[in-house]
Parts: sequence; C-alpha cells; structure tokens
Amino acid sequence: MKVLVIGSGGREHAVAWKLAMSPKIKKVFVAPGNGGTACETKCENVCGDVVPETEAGQAVLSDFAEKAGVAFSVVGPEAPLAAGIVTAFRGRSLAVVGPDKTAARLESSKSFSKAFMAKYGVRTAGGRRFTCCKGESAGSGAGFEDAVRYVKAYFALNKRPIVIKADGLAAGKGVVITDHFSEAEACLRSFMQDGIMGEAGRTVVIEDFLRGREVSVLAAVSVQNGEGVIAPFISARDHKPRFDGGKGPNTGGMGAIAPVPDFTDAVQEDFRTSILEPTLKGLKAEYFDYRGFIFFGLMVHEERCYLLEYNVRLGDPETQAVLPLLDADFADVCGAILDGKLAGMRLAWKHGAVCAPVAVAGGYPGSYRKGDHIAVNGGELPPDTKIFVAGARLQGEKLLTSGGRVLTVSAYGSNAESAGRSAYHALEAVRFDGMGYRKDIGTV
Repeated sequence: MKVLVIGSGGREHAVAWKLAMSPKIKKVFVAPGNGGTACETKCENVCGDVVPETEAGQAVLSDFAEKAGVAFSVVGPEAPLAAGIVTAFRGRSLAVVGPDKTAARLESSKSFSKAFMAKYGVRTAGGRRFTCCKGESAGSGAGFEDAVRYVKAYFALNKRPIVIKADGLAAGKGVVITDHFSEAEACLRSFMQDGIMGEAGRTVVIEDFLRGREVSVLAAVSVQNGEGVIAPFISARDHKPRFDGGKGPNTGGMGAIAPVPDFTDAVQEDFRTSILEPTLKGLKAEYFDYRGFIFFGLMVHEERCYLLEYNVRLGDPETQAVLPLLDADFADVCGAILDGKLAGMRLAWKHGAVCAPVAVAGGYPGSYRKGDHIAVNGGELPPDTKIFVAGARLQGEKLLTSGGRVLTVSAYGSNAESAGRSAYHALEAVRFDGMGYRKDIGTV
C-alpha cells in the first residue's frame, strides 16, 4: 500500500523511515518532506509548495491522497492539526492519523488544556488565565494589568520562579520561566500588548513553577464515540537549552534519549493513575474523535508526575529516539489506531537505548546561517546509527542547510552509555560550516 506523511522536519523523516521498513508499504509520499526524505528508501517528496495549515493546502493534499490511492496519511506537525486538516481529510472519506480540530485544542490552546486537566483530575501545576484585547493600553485595567498584579502577588508569597505561557501555538518559543518580577512584567507586555507572538500571546496562562526531572511519554491514541484506549510508548527525555549543562536559551530540542533510566516502575504507575487514565477518561467523556498520537510532557518531583503540557502529535526530537526502539510494524500501529484495534495490539520494544543529539546551524536559536553544504562520511558512521534530516534541502546531489535544527544523529546501544558513545562518534562524520551541538545529551 501507499501512505502519505505530512510535514518537513526530523520527526517526519523518522516516521517516513519507520513506515518504509514495513513490508506492507510500497511507497511513502512525504509532503513537502526535506533533503533526507528525498533520499530515503521507498520515499518520494511531493506537493513541495503546499502549506498544509491553509484550506487551499489541505485541498491540494487531500486531492493528492485521493488520486494517488493513499491508504492512510499521518500528520506530523501541530499547525495543520490545529487548523483542521484531519476534518478536511475525513470529510472526503480519507483515512488520516491525527486528532480532529476540537481535540487538537489540547495543544493549540493552553487555557483549554488547563481547563480539561482540571475537569478530569489530571495532576498539574496551579495557574491562572489572563486575556488582553488587542489595542488595550497599559493603563486600561484590563487583562494585562490583572496579570501583572497576579505575578507581583506571586513573588511576594513565593521564593521560586513563575512560568508564563502563550495560550496559542508559538513554535516552542511561547514559554518563559523567570524569578524576577521585572522580567515577568516585560514578558507579559511583549506577549499581551506588543503582540510578539501574534494572537497566540494575547491570552496567557501563568503557572506555578515545578521543580524536578522532565520526562516525555509519547503514546498512540484510538478514541471515538466515547470509547477507546491510550497505548503509551517507552519514555524519552528532551534537552531544551542550547548549551551544555542546561544553559542558554530554550530551543525546539537539542537532543533526546530513550528510555529514561530514572522513570522507574513506581513513577510509571503514578503516571498511569494520575495522568494517563484521567486523560483517557476526559477524551471519552468529551466524545473527542482522537485517532492519532499524544505527547505527555511531564515533570517528576518526589516520584510524583505532574503534567506540563499535551502535544497532540509525536515529539521532536523524541520521535527520533523512540521509533528506532519500536520492535513492531509501524504501519500496523497506524492501522490499529484507525480501525479501533489498538487495545488488542502489543507494542514491543528493543532492549537497549538510543541517544539522539541534534546538530544546529550557527546562530540558532536566533538568526541562523542557511545554505551551507552538509558533508557526511558514511564510512565513519557506526552500525545502528541513523541520520534524520530536519532543516536541510537537496540541491542536485548536495544537501544544504535550510533550518535551525539541521539534523539528528540517532544511535542505538546496549545501554545509554554505549548509545551516547556511538552517537557522538557518528557526529564526527558530519560536517557543515557553523555546525553546533550539545556534548552532554543523555548525561544530564
């Protein structure tokens, strides 16, 4: 059969690669794809100029899926899901892996998500929502000033940071953590009044800061008509700050490991009872049409899990660490999600671990270089190593940088230490001008 993967990042490369491994799959179309998917076995980039979060783009993609005889499509990024691409496809009787627009609000609106958590008893940080109408002045006494007063009172009572989140999608740049009132006030002004995040920041959610260890749990979801299941994958850990030791500005992710050694059986059980089961209860009670993937962003403190956020898709770069460990046909997993047969499917995982550091362009996460040639000495790559391309395009036979996060080197090992050694040995075989990466993925 033929399938379609929608997106252009490293996550989509990993998804396309894993689907192409299935003997059931004849062809994997990737729209628009990148320089890595262009070279991947069984894969073909299509619809290069399409913007999948627009109605016009969704029409082009659904036309393509229909005419090409695609068995099902998998939506990678959050923006098309928030824009309703699943509804557009299903309106034409096209099978697609992903939540519909209503369920996608669990990621596209932080305030909607927090209300859902509160309603169904999902353990999370305390917080408040504030909205500032466009054009409000600082002296209007509206949402902005209410938010500032709330932050001021918080710091008067607490000796810990505060978390400010833009309500809407902000490409991983809508969260600010600070322990200074002046910085919090400046952030609120820039989000709510200056509109640096556009409409995504006019409403903010302000949360209590949680200390602990961050863990990501990706999962398959098959919920429809008030029935269904969530099947969790093995744990992973992303490393957001740009520099070694967790220093510097936050990024979309500088690398990931899987599984997480400190996500013990006891903590997993707490996750199941305090996060996963209440979430499933809510999805069923709200009658969401959710046939896709979900990402639980967790903070673990004193062996108790708190939910930081939902993503309504697979994580990036966590997917590049998790999927290589999946010892099952990914096409079968997608089919079980769509057919309501996920409850009867056993997800098997390889023993061992994966370390997946990310190589970025010079200047990232600020203004970064583009157009640099990427050289890979394949003869120096260790076995059980895979390069997943994210921000790179193919020009003739040359791979050129085109994004901030350029590629991920995913390496398997019998344990986390050996996986890390292989990953960093493989990175030595990759070269492009301005290339940077963290040297401590999996060790902090």
